[in-house]
Amino acid sequence: MLEPLVIPATDGLQAALRLGIAGLIGLAAGIEREWSGHATGPAARFAGMRTFLILGLCGGVAGVLAAADLSGLGAVLLVGGVGLVVAAYVLAMRNPEADADGTTEAAALVILGLGLLAGIGQLALASGAGALVVLVLGEKRRLHGMVAKVGEAELQAAARFAVMALVILPILPTTPLPFGGDISARGLWTLVLLFSGINFAGYLARRAVGPERGYGLAGLLGGFISSTLVTMQFARRSRDEEAHAGALALGVIAACTVLPVRLLAILGVLAPTVGKAALPYLIPPAVVGAVIVAVAFRRTKGGGEAAEDDTSPLHVAASVRMAVLFWLALIGIEILQRQWGSTGIYTSAVLLGLTDMDALTVAMARLGGAPTMASVAATGVAIGVLSNTAFKLGLGVVLGSPAFRARLGMGLLALGAAVGVGWVV
Repeated sequence: MLEPLVIPATDGLQAALRLGIAGLIGLAAGIEREWSGHATGPAARFAGMRTFLILGLCGGVAGVLAAADLSGLGAVLLVGGVGLVVAAYVLAMRNPEADADGTTEAAALVILGLGLLAGIGQLALASGAGALVVLVLGEKRRLHGMVAKVGEAELQAAARFAVMALVILPILPTTPLPFGGDISARGLWTLVLLFSGINFAGYLARRAVGPERGYGLAGLLGGFISSTLVTMQFARRSRDEEAHAGALALGVIAACTVLPVRLLAILGVLAPTVGKAALPYLIPPAVVGAVIVAVAFRRTKGGGEAAEDDTSPLHVAASVRMAVLFWLALIGIEILQRQWGSTGIYTSAVLLGLTDMDALTVAMARLGGAPTMASVAATGVAIGVLSNTAFKLGLGVVLGSPAFRARLGMGLLALGAAVGVGWVV
């Protein structure tokens, strides 16, 4: 004879909480189905607010039973719930007025599963996934509208990028390459992915808001990853798209505007005292850059058609070339560092700041752990920013078109002068 299941008071409260979360997940999905009209009318589906609530509870009870070593009873409940959903879908398809949309039934199966997750104690995962399900159900028109705007080029580019990131990248070795530098084959391919990602972001931004504003938006987003990579990529593209040289230069300025904000965020987490000391050096360029970008955005017109491009939005071949060029630059800087050594903090800041401001900022944050060194560390960060700005200016001069050089030069000089304000103040 099966012994009665006795749950202690504390476990009972925990079980009640899990069932409550499971029920709320189902209730939220059911409310959305009621609100969207899928639970009423001649072509109504089988489940509304109450049914979804019960399905969520069904999954939750199954999870609680499984947690109490009664997984057999829980499995019976789940199988019954799945059978109910499948039978409802079959009956709905026999209705001549019903469409062949199984979204409600699919959502019901997911709610069962999320209820089970909540029942076994995965409350955060179940709640987050439940919120995502409700969002997807409610954003039907927008999602279909987005899909309608996606063309063959975007689909192919997304598929290729997925293969590059999920298939090729994991199989590449992580050992350093034997012919110079401290970068591995996987690290080099990561650079290719970053360059390709910047290209793809620029392509999508141009499609969304037009080329004049699209490059600025892409540069702004790329600045959160690496403003140096954005500079290299946009400088090269300016030779192929001379008509958009100004927009490409604006994208670089936007990326450089993000840099001081990103550095302040790093310092604020790792070394608040250094971050406070660096404010006079990093706030002015962020403000100046924001003003330049804002004024340029107001003067340019959104929309418009981007020039047709027969190549892939990823520009993989060009991305490979840029990654190799960047790698060669890293090798050159490493040689300089070996020659100069690390005898001086500011000398190291100049060299490291050329290409890796994040690494320099972390190093200065560690150096500034002592209160007496906070000012020195902040000055090192400022010197690194100036070095990085000069390096980007050199990239623009070497790789960019004449119009791009002129626009970029004025913008970067303004940002560099803003950093210098910190020494005056």
